[in-house]
Amino acid sequence: MYAGPAAAAAAAGPPRRDFISVTLGPEEAVGAGGYNNSKAWRRRSCWRKWKQLSRLQRSIILFLFAFLAVCGVISYTSMGEAWKSLTNKSLDDQRTEQEIPGVKLANPAVLPAPQKADANRGDYPELSPQKQPNPPHVRRGPSNLQIKAPQRDTRLKTRHSTLRAVGEPVQTDKREKTEKSVISWRGAVIEPDQNTEPPSSKIKEPEKPSSVETEDQKEPVPINERQLAVIEAFQHAWRGYKDFAWGHDELKPLSKSYSEWFGLGLTLIDALDTMWILGLKEEFEEARKWVANDLVFDKNVDVNLFESTIRILGGLLSTYHLSGDSLFLEKAKDIGNRLMPAFKTPSKIPYSDVNIGRGTAHPPRWTSDSTVAEVTSIQLEFRELSRLTGDEKFQKAVDEVMKHVHTLSGKNDGLVPMFINTNSGQFTHLGVYTLGARADSYYEYLLKQWIQGGKKENELLEDYMRAIEGVKKHLLQRSAPRKLTFIGELAHGHFSAKMDHLVCFLPGTLALGAHNGLEADHMKLAEALIETCYQMYAQVETGLSPEIVHFNLHAQKGHKDVEIKPADRHNLLRPETVESLFYMYRFTGDKKYQDWGWEILQNFNKYTRVPTGGYTSINNVQNPSNPEPRDKMESFFLGETLKYMFLLFSDDIDLINLDKYIFNTEAHPLPIWVPA
Repeated sequence: MYAGPAAAAAAAGPPRRDFISVTLGPEEAVGAGGYNNSKAWRRRSCWRKWKQLSRLQRSIILFLFAFLAVCGVISYTSMGEAWKSLTNKSLDDQRTEQEIPGVKLANPAVLPAPQKADANRGDYPELSPQKQPNPPHVRRGPSNLQIKAPQRDTRLKTRHSTLRAVGEPVQTDKREKTEKSVISWRGAVIEPDQNTEPPSSKIKEPEKPSSVETEDQKEPVPINERQLAVIEAFQHAWRGYKDFAWGHDELKPLSKSYSEWFGLGLTLIDALDTMWILGLKEEFEEARKWVANDLVFDKNVDVNLFESTIRILGGLLSTYHLSGDSLFLEKAKDIGNRLMPAFKTPSKIPYSDVNIGRGTAHPPRWTSDSTVAEVTSIQLEFRELSRLTGDEKFQKAVDEVMKHVHTLSGKNDGLVPMFINTNSGQFTHLGVYTLGARADSYYEYLLKQWIQGGKKENELLEDYMRAIEGVKKHLLQRSAPRKLTFIGELAHGHFSAKMDHLVCFLPGTLALGAHNGLEADHMKLAEALIETCYQMYAQVETGLSPEIVHFNLHAQKGHKDVEIKPADRHNLLRPETVESLFYMYRFTGDKKYQDWGWEILQNFNKYTRVPTGGYTSINNVQNPSNPEPRDKMESFFLGETLKYMFLLFSDDIDLINLDKYIFNTEAHPLPIWVPA
């Protein structure tokens, strides 16, 4: 019988097992790779585990480590900067307290006085520069506007103290900076003011101007008889507006009613800073209450971008700076935001009209063009709004316009056409050049933006200087028989001896440029042109200038230098000549400019004053017996004409000091930017 393998194994007995015993010493065990919890052993173990991971796993782990490292570096840098800033601020505060005990130096609304930039003033001995600012400890003016009108003398003293104080410098650390001189034009060296920080995109809450009392305050300059006459004229005009047009845009003094343009109280807003400057506190407080309670911009109404910017936005910003009342800044921010849709065009050249209630904008119905003057004469106001609010969108929008215009072709030695297309961004209607309507304030704002920004934006200065050379080359002529220097127009190569009254802004602008260090011959040209603007009044039967004149180029028996066409003989109570007279007197001290202004005021009173209140435009400056009143008082008569009259007759150069303020094209003073 056959037995299987299992049976055979059982018969053989239990299996044999062999063992080998090996004893290792400690050192030998380590050398053989045994575990003893040492650092070297752990490193080799980790490395083996790392090598066992897949490539994807190793990549993810490395990425996480790198990400954590970057986050750590960023966090460390941020905390370091914050700590450094806090430390520096603390040190600055300590230094300030040591220098000016008890004075808080937080005042973004009312700016310090600018550094003098015209270091080469000795090159222009014929100019009379503005006085140096008064010492710092001055009274900042009434922040509490609930003031009942005192007697006139007391009230006017308060006003003068206030206006000299607004914008006075507070003593801070002087820091030496080395900056390159700007070779502006034909070798004329212009030293730039200290740079200003660009507006931050972060909104900052503005502060009211602080009120600082001092014993060494400068005595107020007394009000003279001519200034009192301006105050009386303003009060007469205001009485008509208050009685018959309160809260509406413009007074119709003959019919004792009003006219509406935007329905936003244009005359009232335009006149706010004039009342403050004239010291009319009762009238100012009354108008302030209307602004607080009744001025509403949430209206389904189309407004002109340019007019609402220079009159409303400019008026509110100016009044905020003079009074320190944040109500006006809040209203300025409101209207500024509502005007921004105008810039939503393919070319960034803004539309002319904005619906401030709906937030839409459009060009005029008959064209897609905007006028060059309008799109380039809103910059002072929007730039200042950015500086005050910290919101850079306002300045960015208007700066883009200027940079675009700077690069455009179609100019003629710096002179620009009158129209620009909002779609293509190109000039249209080429070949026509004027310093009158539709182009005038483009040239004015080139210079004033340069001054406002601390004389740093060289493109603006270059464009201005080139344009003045273009004026001399193409538009400057002399009349007969008195050889009056005037500015004509150029149309497709043909010169026209036509000059708008609007062009009379130019003497003042030229004088302002010369005062800020530009060529001395600009002042000589200003003197010649202001004589011409005065003759546009003096050679007319009523002593009032027409809207447009034509000059005789050749002497003719029985003819004066000035010829007036029937369609051009109206007078709208315009300010341009009085504006330039103010600049000329402020910079030269020549009393004849005050006398010329006094003649103009007397003729306004004689031919345009309405007995029941207000002043009226007239249709015929050549007919003293019947000047044909038009029954309309433009808002700029209170906002500009009477304001410049009052400043012209003042001998106090600190009353809106031109080294601290720049006037917009509606006579609203805005601060010149300087480092805080």
